[in-house]
Amino acid sequence: MGRDKCDSGIAVSSVAFNMASILQKLMTPLWSGAPEPPRNKVTVVGVGQVGMACAVSVLLRELADELALVDVVEDKLKGEMMDLLHGSLFLKTPKIVASKDYAVTANSRIVVVTAGVRQQEGESRLNLVQRNVNIFKHIIPQIVKHSPKCIIIVVSNPVDVLTYVTWKLSGLPKHRIIGSGTNLDSARFRYLMADKLGIHTSSFNGWILGEHGDTSVPVWSGTNVAGVNLQTLNPNIGTDADLDNWKDTHKQVVDSAYEVIKLKGYTNWAIGLSVADLTESLIRNMNRIHPVSTMVKGMYGIEDEVYLSLPCVLNSGGVASVVNMTLTDDEIGQLKQSADTLWEIQKDLTDV
Repeated sequence: MGRDKCDSGIAVSSVAFNMASILQKLMTPLWSGAPEPPRNKVTVVGVGQVGMACAVSVLLRELADELALVDVVEDKLKGEMMDLLHGSLFLKTPKIVASKDYAVTANSRIVVVTAGVRQQEGESRLNLVQRNVNIFKHIIPQIVKHSPKCIIIVVSNPVDVLTYVTWKLSGLPKHRIIGSGTNLDSARFRYLMADKLGIHTSSFNGWILGEHGDTSVPVWSGTNVAGVNLQTLNPNIGTDADLDNWKDTHKQVVDSAYEVIKLKGYTNWAIGLSVADLTESLIRNMNRIHPVSTMVKGMYGIEDEVYLSLPCVLNSGGVASVVNMTLTDDEIGQLKQSADTLWEIQKDLTDV
C-alpha cells in the first residue's frame, strides 16, 4: 500500500480512516431505519438564570429524553449547551440541542417559556406587559408551528397575564396552556409555615392562590398539619386579630422574591425546581394537584377571561380538572380582587 508524507514530514497511510470507517469496524448495524422521534422532549425558551435553572432541574430529575434550548443570544446559547454536554456523562438525557431556530424544538412534549424583558425603573406594569407581548408574538407561533401537540408552561413575569397572552396567541386549548403561577408561592408558604412550626416542609399543607404577586390569596381556612386544621386551633389565624401574627408569613411570601433579588440579583433555583415538579406531573401522567395559573372564567363568580392560580390536577393532557376548594367568603373576595387586578392590566393590551 502506498504511503505519502503529510506537511509535517511524517509518513501517513493514503487510506483515510475517517469516522465512517471506524464505525463500520466498531459496530454491526441490525437495521437501517430512521430513529424514532423523542417521546419526552422538553424545550426551554430563554437561557437566562431562570431558564437554565429550569433546564438543569429537568435534567437532574431525568424527565426528558431530549432537551432543546432556544435563545436570541447565540454565544450564550452555545456556551450553555456546551457546558451541559461536557457534563453529559453524569446525566441520563441522551440528547441536548440548542439553536436560535425554533426548528430545533420540533416534537416537544413540554415547552417552558422563560424569555422576556425585565421591568425598567419607573416603568408601568402595563408597559412591561406590552413589551413582553411583542416578544411573545414571535415566540409562541414558532413553538406551536413546530410542536402543535405540546403543553406550554409559562414562567415569564407577570406570569398570569402572559399565560393569558400565550393562550390567545397560540390558539391551543386552555388546558394545554399553564402558568407556573403560585406553585412557587405555595412552596415558599409551606417552607415558612413549617419552619415556624418546627416540622419538615412536606408535613405542612397550605395553599396560596390567585395572582403570582402582591394580591395572592393565602387559604388560611385550609392550612393543616396531619389533618389538624390550624384555623380550628386559632380562629384568628391570618387576620389582624391574631396575636401570634401568622399573617406576617404571607407577607414574607410576597416579599421573598424582592428580598432574594436584593441579595443576589435574581431568583432562579426555587422557580427552576418548581417548574421541574410541574414537568414531572405532566410527563409522567401523575394526576398530582398543583396551584398553577389556569383560565378561571366562571369560577368563584369571576366573569372575566383571566388566568390565575387554583388547585389543578395535572396529567399528560395538561390541566385535567380544577379542584373546587371550600373557601371562606373573605377568601373568595380576595380571589375576585386578584382577578380584577389582572383584568385591569390585560384589558388594555393590544395585538393579542
